[in-house]
Amino acid sequence: MRALAVIDETIERPKVPSSWDQIDAAVPQLAVTMLAYLAQVTVSFRPATVTATDTDLRIFAGFLIDHDPALSCVADIDRSHIEAFKIWQHAQPGIKGKPFKATSFRRRIGSLRMFFIRIVEWDWDDAPARVPIFFGDVPKRDESLPKFLDDGDFAKFMRVLADEPALFRRLAVEMLARTGMRVGELCDLESDAVTIMHNEAWLRIPIGKLHNDRYVPLDPHLVELIAEYQASDGPFTPRRLLSGAEGPLNRYAVERWVHRIGMRAGIGHVHPHRLRHTFATQAINRGMTIDVIAALLGHRSLDMTRRYAQISNRVVANEYAAVAAKIEALYTTDAPLPADAIGPNMRRMRNEVHHRLLGNGWCQRPAQLDCSFESICESCVHFTTDLSFQPVVLRQRDHAAANNQTSRTELFTNLLDQIGQTP
Repeated sequence: MRALAVIDETIERPKVPSSWDQIDAAVPQLAVTMLAYLAQVTVSFRPATVTATDTDLRIFAGFLIDHDPALSCVADIDRSHIEAFKIWQHAQPGIKGKPFKATSFRRRIGSLRMFFIRIVEWDWDDAPARVPIFFGDVPKRDESLPKFLDDGDFAKFMRVLADEPALFRRLAVEMLARTGMRVGELCDLESDAVTIMHNEAWLRIPIGKLHNDRYVPLDPHLVELIAEYQASDGPFTPRRLLSGAEGPLNRYAVERWVHRIGMRAGIGHVHPHRLRHTFATQAINRGMTIDVIAALLGHRSLDMTRRYAQISNRVVANEYAAVAAKIEALYTTDAPLPADAIGPNMRRMRNEVHHRLLGNGWCQRPAQLDCSFESICESCVHFTTDLSFQPVVLRQRDHAAANNQTSRTELFTNLLDQIGQTP
């Protein structure tokens, strides 16, 4: 096993080979194996993923050629090469001289690890004896919460957007903000993406990142903007709903438009995906269910959508305030203490805790706290009632209201609504 010197973080960055011909000229077998792998994954990967994998392999090959001229093939790559590459890659500058992003580092190491896993599993002749990149080499993904614009900043953003003179730019950014679609999905919208179903306008978002397509309802304001754009002088690109000044809509151009609007609004840098996060957060804060939000965003799993529930500040704040008020009541009650209580702590406990005998134990819920399980049968999906039970349900509703039991009050009010006899 050859030992490579640890890479100095100040080392000059080798030039990434601009083509596979340069790699083939230096180490032919290295190029043959990596190109064969790219040909295989082209069948199953999306074009953008293939492009990224191509870049990852060329960067890795360029590093190997520069730092180990004796290397003759992929089978020669061992752990020492990986350890040196990790240190070198981590020290490289990112875009515009900024530090190399942790997410980019994680993706590149993960991509190279998958390359080795696959060629070893495929039993290729030019594969190392074992995968030289370990699972622990790939940094764990940070599970950070989505960044979104609060209501005030979003209002500023939309006011500036309304003054955008270029109609095609305004329409593109408005569609991101009002539908929650990804910027790549926006750029791929086809000319017939707008359709009418049940007398309402819907937008068909094409197959994208998660290999699924979907329909989302169109806001009437967007319908008007699309009609205005289609009646204008363009620009237009064949088979595309939206176009840029120089042809098909480009995601990097859209990112610049969104950034400039954010800067003019005085809220700093805004990325298109932040508008998607804002759309989801606004929806959940205003009562939209998670499964509906998942359908609008095109999520395959509700776990992807539940992240927004964690930042739904209004929902969390309201529920926290309701519970905090009830808990605070435990320590501020002026109810008289039993005369036979022993000691101040015991008197407080006796005053706050009620032992309720149940079938196989006791309930020790403080009297001041509401309980959503006191009427568990009435909240069951199999429960039903009718007008003959109206007097009983009404008495239960009034009893819950008199005892400040908001959950039970709402439950019995809903039952009375179902009966159609809410006084």
